[in-house]
Formats: sequence, structure tokens, C-alpha cells
Amino acid sequence: KGTLLFVDEIHRFNRAQQDAFLPVMEDGTITLVGATTENPSFALNAALLSRARVLTFKALDEAALLFLLGRAEVLEGRELPLTPEARQQLARFADGDGRAVLTLAEEIWRAAKPGEVFDEAGLAEVIQRRAPIYDKAQDGHYNLISALHKTIRGSDPDAALYYFARMLDAGEDPRFLARRLVRMAVEDIGLADPQALIHARAAAETYEQLGSPEGELALANCVIYLATAPKSNAAYLAYKAAMRTAKQAGSLTPPKTILNAPTKLMREEGYGADYAYDHDAPDAFSGQNYWPDALGRQYFYDPPERGFEREIRKRLEYWEKLRQERGG
Repeated sequence: KGTLLFVDEIHRFNRAQQDAFLPVMEDGTITLVGATTENPSFALNAALLSRARVLTFKALDEAALLFLLGRAEVLEGRELPLTPEARQQLARFADGDGRAVLTLAEEIWRAAKPGEVFDEAGLAEVIQRRAPIYDKAQDGHYNLISALHKTIRGSDPDAALYYFARMLDAGEDPRFLARRLVRMAVEDIGLADPQALIHARAAAETYEQLGSPEGELALANCVIYLATAPKSNAAYLAYKAAMRTAKQAGSLTPPKTILNAPTKLMREEGYGADYAYDHDAPDAFSGQNYWPDALGRQYFYDPPERGFEREIRKRLEYWEKLRQERGG
């Protein structure tokens, strides 16, 4: 018969150690069962994952936790000295962790005097609030910052505040959140509301001046502002498109008309010749060509009809009309 090998915290094995399981798994010597609290996609190597089936254990809901408490009472032969409301609060304290709810139940039995029944306030005095499930270097951290980013992008200020508060409550560094808010202002709001970046930078600076907890309110204000601002990723997409073109097109020389001519030789070569100084043109717009001849005119930035970019779009359309009229 083969051997069933259970390895707890299997993510603690390094890559070479994980590889040692492969030959005995393949020849049937062992059936490997590994348990991990980490994301197996990151913590386990691909060869091991390809030979395994991944089963994900979800957090228990309140009904399941209350069921566990009932089983514990049967095994102990006594009821928990809690009011119905306190019993539900106990399940919430466990935060989806079955082992935690049983540990808390043991604390209550130890603390209760004969005939004593705890209400919600009494329960809070007996047990300390369980720390939220959150690891600043692992899935909890990345899941919540992803949720915060997407709720701001989705213009839901209440959900955004909820995830923002979740992260602060779990001990996240407010400076990390401040940096992410600046990123969101640039990436998801952009020029639809140019004030968004100013607000994000001001919130970060305010936190540096005030610290916690007062400075956290400035970050909360910023969360609300960003979530309620008009959204646009047009500048982000334009930057990506321009970068792709720059890499693909190579080192093309700009038109000589817009190159400096500090020497006589360069002037003789036509550098700066026929350059049109835009301030001397009607509407301060000459409409001249600025693109390398081998590339031709490109269009990267396409602002939507939202927020301040509505005005930007009007300007671009007006300048394009003038450009066509002036042959640029």
C-alpha cells in the first residue's frame, strides 16, 4: 500500500525541497496532502501544482460558526453563558475562523461565574477583539488594496471608505495608502479632474504633518473625492500607445524645422529653417508639422466627453480644424 503523507504549512518548503516529492508522487509511493495558508500559485512550484488538485477552504459563515458552538456545547455538556445577541456577536468576533470561535468559547467558560450570563457588553469585556485576517505581505493585503482601487474606479465612495477603513484597522501603513491614492488619481481620473492629483498629494502631505489618527481623515477625504470624481484613463492609454510607438519606430529624427541651430553648419543644413513661432500666429497656433516624415502624424490621446476633458476635446477639435486649414 502507498503512504499518505500530510505536510502542514507546505509553503515553508523551498523549491528544491518541493521537487523532492515529485518522483515518489509519480511512482505512487506516497499520496501527498499539503496544507497552506498562502496562495499556492505563488508559494508552490509549478511542477508540484501540476500533479496536485487544489482545494480551497473558505471562511465559515455565521451559521456554520454557530453550529460549531452548538457541537461544542454538546461535547462539554453545558451551554455557553451568553444571551442570544451575545452569541451572534461571538460568531462575528471569530471572523470566519472555526478554531477561533472554539478558543473564544473556552475563554467564556473559564471567565463565567456560576449563574452568570454575558450580554454583548459583558462579552466584549471578557474577550479581546480578534485581529482582522490580514497579512501586509500576502493575499489579505493585495485583496483589499485591489478592492479599494476598484471601488474608487467604480465611483462607489461608501465601498471605497469601507475597504480603506478595513486596511487601516488591520494595521496597514497609511503612507502606503497615500501613495496608492496618488496612483489612482493619475491612472483612473487623470485629466477628467486635474484637481484629483492635487488633492491626493495634499492628503499625503497632510498625513505627514499630522500623523495618525488625525492625518487619516485627510486620506479619507481623498478617498471620497477620488471616488466621486469623473473618471478617465485616456491619458494612461495615450501614454501606453506613445511608448509602444516610440519603441517600434526607433530613432527617427524630428523635422529639421523644429531643431535648434546653434552653429552655422547646422543652419546651412536647414536646422530650424522655416520654423513658425506659434505665438506670432493667429490664436497662437501655427498648425505646423512636428512629426518625423517616416512616421507621419499619430493620434494617441482621445479624451472622453467627461469632466474637464470635455473642454480639452473641444480644444483639440478646434486645433485640428485649424491644422487642416493651414496645411499642417
